[in-house]
Amino acid sequence: MQLLFTLLQTLLDGIMLGGVYAVLAVGLSLVFGVMHIVNFAHAEFMMIGMFIGWLCWHYLGLDPMLGAFVALVVTFFFGMLVQRFLIRPILGAPQVAQIFLTVGLLFALENAALMIMGAEFRSVTTPYQTQSVILFASGPERLLVGMDKLYAFLMALASGAAVWLFLNKTRFGTAMRATSQDPMAAKLMGVNTNLMYAVAFGLGVGVTAFGGSVVLPYITASPAIGTSFAVLMFTVVVLGGLGSVTGAIIGGIAVGLIQSFSALVLPIQLQNLALFAVFILTLALRPEGLVARRRS
Repeated sequence: MQLLFTLLQTLLDGIMLGGVYAVLAVGLSLVFGVMHIVNFAHAEFMMIGMFIGWLCWHYLGLDPMLGAFVALVVTFFFGMLVQRFLIRPILGAPQVAQIFLTVGLLFALENAALMIMGAEFRSVTTPYQTQSVILFASGPERLLVGMDKLYAFLMALASGAAVWLFLNKTRFGTAMRATSQDPMAAKLMGVNTNLMYAVAFGLGVGVTAFGGSVVLPYITASPAIGTSFAVLMFTVVVLGGLGSVTGAIIGGIAVGLIQSFSALVLPIQLQNLALFAVFILTLALRPEGLVARRRS
């Protein structure tokens, strides 16, 4: 019975963790899917979202779950400006130019945060940080989930569903998907492709900033936090299928489960060993990812 509860608890923890990974990676996948550019600075927008959430909590008294909406709006418009003045000029350039620009943007954002916010770790205090919900109990065994992780998972789930509905059930989302598939044909049909690119980039980084704020109750913010999540984000989108929003969600859950179960048998220093082994196998056996995008 104890082994069963341990496995169920590990499964639950992996799903909670994977849901957050999914929403952090959805934005990266959206940007690539529409604009066909790999944004190496994407994780830095998570860092921006965390700092916006912290500022809202520290100065306005807003819970990070509410501050996440402020982070989404602010980062959305900031992302549109970045796309207009930095990304748009190099859309037709060689890939090496795109890589250099986004890597340069990564260092610029990280060092700007270091200069403005300092090197200190910033954390928040909320009433539910130490609370848990018992989902099931049998004798001394308990299946429980922390309220901070549950709230983060539910917010991530809601934001991921909202992005999917926007892309698949609205005219604007249809125009964005048309731009992704064939920009020239979309232009001939009257779609403002420059606007689609700007909104896609703004929405992509905004959703990631949203995810950054909702994890603030159990992850501290610092200028270097984006670097620690960058590899995980790329692992998620490659596993799920680069450019696929659905694939990013599936990949996020998969990464969360792999990390959670590997922690049962491996020391903490090697927690990501199983993850990167699966990552390499996926690249070798199914390079298009678990959910391949259909292209005409």
